[in-house]
This record gives sequence, structure tokens and C-alpha cells, in this order.
Amino acid sequence: MSPSNPITRNASAGRSEAADKQPTLRVIPLGGLHEIGKNTCVFEYGDDLMLVDGGLAFPSDGMHGVNVVLPDTSYLRENQKRIRGMIVTHGHEDHIGGIPHHLKNFTIPVIYGPRLALSMLTGKMEEAGVMDRTILQTVSPRDVVQVGQHFKVEFIRNTHSLADSFSLAITTPAGVVIFTGDFKFDHTPVDGEYFDIQRMAHYGEQGVLCLFSDSTNAELPGFTPPERAVFPHLDRHIGSAQGRVILTTFASSTHRVSMILELAMKHGRKVGLLGRSMLNVIAKARELGYMRCPDDLFVPIKQIRDLPDRETLLLMTGSQGEPLAALSRISRSDHPQVQVKSSDTIIFSASPIPGNTISVVNTIDRLMMLGAKVVYGKGEGIHVSGHGSQEDDKLMLALTRPKFFVPVHGEHRMLVAHAKTAQSMGIPAENCLIIENGDVVELKPESIRKGDPVKSGIELLDASRNGIVDARVLKERQQLAEDGVITLLAVISTDGVIAAPPRVNLRGVVTTADARKMSLWAEREIGWVLENRWNQLSRNSGGAAPDVDWMGVQREIEVGLQRRLRRELQVEPLIICLVQPAPAGTPAYKGRADAEPDSRPAPRGGRREGGRELSREVNREVNREVIRDRQAPAAVATAVAQAAAPVSAPAAAAAEPQRQLVAVTAAEAPIEDPDLAATRTRRRRSGAAS
Repeated sequence: MSPSNPITRNASAGRSEAADKQPTLRVIPLGGLHEIGKNTCVFEYGDDLMLVDGGLAFPSDGMHGVNVVLPDTSYLRENQKRIRGMIVTHGHEDHIGGIPHHLKNFTIPVIYGPRLALSMLTGKMEEAGVMDRTILQTVSPRDVVQVGQHFKVEFIRNTHSLADSFSLAITTPAGVVIFTGDFKFDHTPVDGEYFDIQRMAHYGEQGVLCLFSDSTNAELPGFTPPERAVFPHLDRHIGSAQGRVILTTFASSTHRVSMILELAMKHGRKVGLLGRSMLNVIAKARELGYMRCPDDLFVPIKQIRDLPDRETLLLMTGSQGEPLAALSRISRSDHPQVQVKSSDTIIFSASPIPGNTISVVNTIDRLMMLGAKVVYGKGEGIHVSGHGSQEDDKLMLALTRPKFFVPVHGEHRMLVAHAKTAQSMGIPAENCLIIENGDVVELKPESIRKGDPVKSGIELLDASRNGIVDARVLKERQQLAEDGVITLLAVISTDGVIAAPPRVNLRGVVTTADARKMSLWAEREIGWVLENRWNQLSRNSGGAAPDVDWMGVQREIEVGLQRRLRRELQVEPLIICLVQPAPAGTPAYKGRADAEPDSRPAPRGGRREGGRELSREVNREVNREVIRDRQAPAAVATAVAQAAAPVSAPAAAAAEPQRQLVAVTAAEAPIEDPDLAATRTRRRRSGAAS
């Protein structure tokens, strides 16, 4: 049948209208893509908005003074009336660490999650003072909760590096979405809680519209080893240690910590705990029954020093080289209670998170230089990941058999590798979507597409976890770290004259310019601002003194001096100008006789000089003469000679400021031939005669 046939056109139009009327589910990740950490995802349908997790990330080396990195939640603040609730998959910091801060900015009606995760979250919320901003509701495996009118969420037990971890089956009008959270297939879990493979396969049989799956280890072949695989290796190292055992791991890795406590009992060692997060997690896990050990296994750190080294195990934070963590302080010999001994065996039962490798390596080096035996690295078999590798990813794809696939939780190369794995399992390339934070995935029963993105980015918190470090502050901190700071004190009277010599102070600035040169430059910049910007920055309101925009004066001086330093010295220090106003009529500071000429063009409309306005033509001529001065000394000589020639009285009056500037320029120029010296002599004699 011809495409132009009316029947065909009507059928196509009908299909198009039907497609437009199909229910549309919007999924918007605000964090966790093209990065490791701050996992936060938004599900939208109609007027309902549901959050999945609210994590944080740790700062990079260039984020000076930043303690925590969070996703930009502008979109959530703008749509907070539509938020119906939040789902928490498990209790790692990159999934729950940002929730207390979010609750300070918007209310979440209810948060559903596993017992351990919500127990850890309760302490964070109490500390932040936001317990009244939400309701916490614990769930068990296969529990189903209703969020708003359009989301029904079932919690499916999975296996990870800590207890009480879940994947999600989210039923929406558009179809079922499986959101894996963090997972691996561990068939010998430490806590005996197995991955609910049957339930995952059930949804695969029923039909899964889209799978959003963890991509952290998508580049690694094979299956991720079970958590129990590290037990014999830790057993060997702890059993063979002749002195103290100092062991560091992720505090939230409850399975690993549980095995370490079991080995401490086996080898007759008492356990001392160091690090706030380690103390909190163990207390919560023991309270909920995820760790079982007698109370007398633990000894306060002040008392454990009295025990024989052979009977001591210190369990602490610091596996990522965090500067303030217990092991990092010990490596710098500034911990008040623990000092390294040559008989110590120090075990790193963790791998560095991307971005922390240098800090971890530096910590290991310092510990070795103190004489300790340090056990670390993949070859020792003392750490396994909690994230599935390629064969785990294939098994998840085989169980769920999704129509569409979106890799999440990983850097870009990980997302690409995971998408290739999905395609090898039979999912067409056009049904796989690689997205970034802020991208909108629009899902319909028969289609997947990328919609218009929403605002995304990062929010940086200082050590108080209250103050936001904005881009301006971060840039200033980077300037301080890289090029130092210059402070400038300028005394300026309210009638626009310099009343005292500027005072310049340098801190952390590496420069070949001496203090006298820096003072001259500062004086020149202040003078330029007063000559060219004062009319715009001061206003006579009829009072005794004019209204002056002193902040504007400061900014103009800072910008001018920064531009000069960039041009002359190729440095960009942070410049802080402080202006001290002086009363009108204060005697003007005469300035340095050898101050350098200013080559910048005056603003349009002439510049203020001695109460007179120079014409545009004279300004352009002055600028041309200064440029010629920099290009060729001979050209300066010619200009000076022309300026010395007899002229009419009006022309002489107009050209006088020009001659003054050219004279100063010529005085600064190097003398390269006798003609130039003669020209300068004639210029001086002519000036004296006039």
C-alpha cells in the first residue's frame, strides 16, 4: 500500500497519538554517574516524586577546606511539594550520608529503609537536629511499600559488603523498573542472609521494563569473590604476628569487621577501637544482632596499653588515608595514645577509593619508615570488593531480562563497559542509554529516550557540614594555595586623592619584584582608578561629603593590580585591598617621582586629570605614543621632538598632559644612541623656557 494512502496516514497518526498518551516515567540521577559516590536518584510520575538514596562523596585534592561533597539539590528544592518519600537501599555513606543535610533544605514525608541503615541514619539526623523533618520506617525482605499514588516498591534482599542491603523492584504505570543498588552475588554470606535470586527471577518472568544496575566493577572479568574469601588470609596474618596487630578497614563493612572480631577471639587478642565511625557502626550492628561477641572482648584504648602486645588488636579507621583518621594520625606520630612500634603488624583490609590512592600510599610509606610491618595490596588476599564484576552483571541481566538498560553508579568507562556487557547478553544497543548527572530518562512501555536535563552539579560543605563552600570561595582557596596572597592598604580622601603611601604585604607569593617595585605598582593602580573611575564611584548628594562606593574602589584596585601581576610576573595571587577613607581636604600624597607610566587606555569620554577633561583625540594620541615607546626607542625620540616644536596657545594647553606623559615615558626608555639623548636635552630646555 502506498505511504500516501489516507488509510495508512490515519493509522500512523493513530499510533502516534497512542504513543503520546502512553504513561511516561521520568528517572533523574542527581549523583553517582561519571563518579564514585553521592548516589542520589529521582523517580517521577505525574505529580509524584520519589527519591532513592541520598549519598555523599569525599573531596578531591584541589577542594581545600572541603569536608563533604553533595549533589546539587536545586531541582528537589524547587519541587519539594511533590516529594512523596525516599527509599534507602543500604547504609553506606555514599548512599545515606547526605540525607541529614538535605533535610535542612526540604522535608521528606517518610524514609523507608533496612534496619541497620536507618539505625545509622538516626544518629546522623540527631546530630544534625533534623529528626522532626521526616518519619523513618524500617522494612524487611520482600516488604512492599506504597509511595505516592504511582510507586509501589518491593525490597529484594541482595548481598553486599555490609548487612541489610536491598535491590528494589519499582512498579509504576509505565512498567516495572529494577534498581539494583550496590550488589554482588555472594553464595556464602557472612551473616547467612542470601541473595533473593528467586524473587529477582520472578520479576524477570513477569517482564521488566528497565534495569538500572551498579557498574562499579563492570570492567573486571569473572565473579567478585565472596566476603569469606579473606578469612583465611586474615587468619594467617593475625596468627603469625609477634606483636600488636593494627588493622584498618571500612567501618561500614560490617561483614569484614565481624570476621575480624571472630579472629581476635580465636587468637586470644583483646580489641581496642579507634575512630568515631568505627565505634558507632559496631555499636549499632551489635545492638541489632549483626555482630555477636562478648562485651569483655573490647578494652578501652587507655587500658589496652597495659596489655601485652601479643594479646592486643587495634581496629581503626583510616584505610583511605583521611588526614584526621586514626591511622593517618598514628603514621604522623601525632596520635595522643598510640605510637608505632617496630614489632607492630599493620594490615590494610581495604582498597583505595579512586582519588585516594596517593593519600593511602603516603600513609603506608610513613608507617614503614617508623619500622612497622605493613600488609597491603591485592596479592595478600585481605580485601574483596562488595560490587559485582562482569559475570555478576551478566547474571543480573539474565535474571531480570529487561527491555531497556541504563548503567549507573560508576565512572564513564565503567558505564561503557557495562553497556557492552548488556549488549553481549542480547539487549540492542539502541535500548541502552548512557547518561550523566542531571539527564532525564523518559521511559514508556515501548520506548526509552533522553529528555531535557535538569540542573545538577555539586555542593561543597566545610568541616562544620553547615557552611556551603561556593565556587568563589573555592577559587580563592585555590589561589591561596597556588600563588599566595597580597594585602594592600590604601588611604584615600573623600575628594579622591591618595592621602598616604600604600602599604603592601605579601604572604606565600614567589616573585622577583622587590617591595619597592610592588609599592610603586600599587600606587600606580590606585592613581589610575582615581583618575578614571572616581566620577563613577562617587556621587555628591548635597551633603558635607560625597557618597563613595568604597567597595567598588576596592574591587577596581584589586582587578587592576591582579592584571598587572599577571602581565608582569605571570602569577595570580589572591589580592585583598583595604581602603581607609580620609576626610576631604587631607593633603595629597605626592607619589614617587620615578613611578612607571601607565599604558592602559583611558575610558571613553576622557579622563579626569587635574580637574580637566582630555579629549578623545588626545587620549588616542597618548596611547599611540606609549605603544611606540614599547616598540622602538627611536620613535619616542621623534615624538618628543614633535612635542617640543612651537604650537599655538590653545593647542599647547591641550597637548600639555600629552607631553608630560611622553616625557615620563622617554625618561624610562633606555638610551641606545646619541640622537635620543640630544632630543631629550632639547625637550628639557624647551620645557624650561615655556
